Amino acid sequence: MFQVHCLNPISKVGLSKLTGNYELTDLVDEADGILVRSASMHEMELPEKLLAVARAGAGVNNIPLDRCAEKGIVVFNTPGANANGVKELVFAGMLLAARDVVGGIEWVKSDAADPNIAKAAEKEKKKFAGTELEGKKLGVIGLGAIGAKVANLAEQFGMEVYGYDPYLSIDAAWSLSRDVRHVLNVEDIYANCDYITIHVPLLDSTRGMIDENAISRMKDGVVLLNFARDLLVKEEDVLKGIAAGKIRRYVSDFPNPTTAGAEGCIVIPHLGASTEESEDNCAKMAVRQIMNYLENGNIINSVNYPNCDMGVCTKAGRIAIFHKNIANMITQYTAYFGKNGINISDMTNKSRGEFAYTMLDVDAAPTQEMVRELSAIDGVLRVRIVKA
Repeated sequence: MFQVHCLNPISKVGLSKLTGNYELTDLVDEADGILVRSASMHEMELPEKLLAVARAGAGVNNIPLDRCAEKGIVVFNTPGANANGVKELVFAGMLLAARDVVGGIEWVKSDAADPNIAKAAEKEKKKFAGTELEGKKLGVIGLGAIGAKVANLAEQFGMEVYGYDPYLSIDAAWSLSRDVRHVLNVEDIYANCDYITIHVPLLDSTRGMIDENAISRMKDGVVLLNFARDLLVKEEDVLKGIAAGKIRRYVSDFPNPTTAGAEGCIVIPHLGASTEESEDNCAKMAVRQIMNYLENGNIINSVNYPNCDMGVCTKAGRIAIFHKNIANMITQYTAYFGKNGINISDMTNKSRGEFAYTMLDVDAAPTQEMVRELSAIDGVLRVRIVKA
């Protein structure tokens, strides 16, 4: 029986996918797996028993990834599960920036008592008039699950779409409309696009990527949209761009004192993935991933260990080894099993940065003595019996 602890309320639709081999626990120290959304784990003491953390969402800034990796705790996220909800809000943001719908609604509220409001509206509406999206150029920076959906929908709106992603995956490329112009230099987006939307992860290399220098190379009157992470944009530079007339609107899903209520900013209260469907999809995906790992040792969509899938074990036993990505590790494992007369029927080894993961299917049931002896090998972080 596996124990699962929820650090945040998790969709019941997702939790219902847990089988009879799982039990929810209120005690984090008892947990084999943790399900989390936004709760910060950085100050948390990680239980020795803990094997996996699944984030019901894409961002993992609230999880200590390296500390988990050092302890052999696999961290999962759910890329693409909330993509449709974010995509739809991006287009709501573009429409709000193109036409002053909010200003018009507020005017109607303020004149609600006027018996001649319909007539007055015909005079006032030109104050809120705007432009259409059709025929405009949209630049999409980052063509992952969300960026690709945004790019494809923009084509249906009649926009001319430029896409930039130096790390475009094969799966993402297949899902992308062939009419999207895949540019190799982000400068092409800055120079040509009327609207620019950002869909990249927050890394050291992307932090503050939209700064005064980048803004200076954009078209006059550009609309910037940020539904990815607030720290991708130096917002003080954006406010300067708005004041100078360089930026027409800045649309952000991340309220903060810099942009909230600022002229030219449309700030949404972090609603991108806040739909029932997105929360359900993220929860279902997180539960499936943590179950597959706990039961089979398979890693899919981890952010601190490599993906590794050997299906369901049909042999006597399966053992998983977390270790440093250094030379001679596999040789030591095979020598150990050979010395003990145990045949390895199948094996896979994957690495990600300084960490690696090895799974072995063996023709004899693994024992705790095997765990102790393999754990004593220099460079091994954790040994886990998946099936015995």
